[in-house]
Amino acid sequence: MKRFLALFLILLVVSMSGCIGSSTNTETGKAMITVTDALGRTVEVPAKVTRIVAVGPGALRLIVYLNASDMVVGVEDFEKRYNFGRPYIIAHPELKELPSIGPGGPGKLPDFEALIQLKPDVIFITYVDRKTADDIQAKTGIPVVVLSYGRLATFEDEELFKSLELAGKILGKEKRAEEVINFIKSLQKDLMERTSGVEPKTVYVGGIGYKGAHGIESTEAEYPPFVVTHAKNVADELGEGHHLIDKEKLLEWQPEYIFIDEGGLKLILDDYKKDPDFYNSLRAVKEGNVYGILPYNFYTTNIGTALADAYFIGKVLYPDRFEDIDPAKKADEIYTFLVGKPVYSVMAEQFGGFGKIDLTNGTVEYSLPVSP
Repeated sequence: MKRFLALFLILLVVSMSGCIGSSTNTETGKAMITVTDALGRTVEVPAKVTRIVAVGPGALRLIVYLNASDMVVGVEDFEKRYNFGRPYIIAHPELKELPSIGPGGPGKLPDFEALIQLKPDVIFITYVDRKTADDIQAKTGIPVVVLSYGRLATFEDEELFKSLELAGKILGKEKRAEEVINFIKSLQKDLMERTSGVEPKTVYVGGIGYKGAHGIESTEAEYPPFVVTHAKNVADELGEGHHLIDKEKLLEWQPEYIFIDEGGLKLILDDYKKDPDFYNSLRAVKEGNVYGILPYNFYTTNIGTALADAYFIGKVLYPDRFEDIDPAKKADEIYTFLVGKPVYSVMAEQFGGFGKIDLTNGTVEYSLPVSP
């Protein structure tokens, strides 16, 4: 009985770690392991993986986070065409030179023929259902492992962490996966501790991208960078997630600070020209408390950018708590760890970067409140 119990516990520990067995492929003679993916599918993958592709929003980003970009043998056309807003591609332009594996983009399937020709050991994929994953695997003969981002942009995302651990196990990057998870958790802890016990400022974020660019009326309740900095998001009363509000609601809320996702900044500047009286009636505009932040939802969540935004927001709202933080340098520290290069300057060139926004002339000036 004791022997049986010991064996059961061993199997339980192994299965919980994402790998539940090993075998040998009778056709190729390769050693194989069996893993459980984010959909609960059991998939046999080679014990030694050297060639991979990443399909779907965010899949390639996770591979870059794991320092495994050298294993990638093909990328989606979406990744090849657009060098905008995604630090992992900015840091690794060589990925755009790889062969195409299909169009990419939400809901787009990969090119099966291209996958068969490239012969990756594993296809990592996001945002598909079980039937689609099984179908891709059956038609290509290549193991398909589904990864998940869980809830977008949160910093307590166990589904994302499990996916990093799973991909790390398959790629022989277990140590790196653990480092990435601990890094994200440590920054979240730092942000929460720095702002613990503050007198919360009332805040609003506008210009949030959602299936395209939007203006000031596009916002998000329970906005993660506000949550980790203990700011009081006036939109939280609307319930979690993205919302398109009536602009007049802002006149009712009158937040002390407005942050603008710079993915929607041009639309907001154009709207200001049409209706300056509305904007000039807002407390945050009158008091000069309108700031630009980098967009982080671009082919799903760029986690490093979301964290960098949170440090900038913390610096603006509570300068005495972030006295030692230069947001641009902190952003580069985060980017360097996650994607291998300090790419803040490129992101700032593309969108405007961290700073105070002057709606009258459309400039973003890197100026911050100083500690009293």
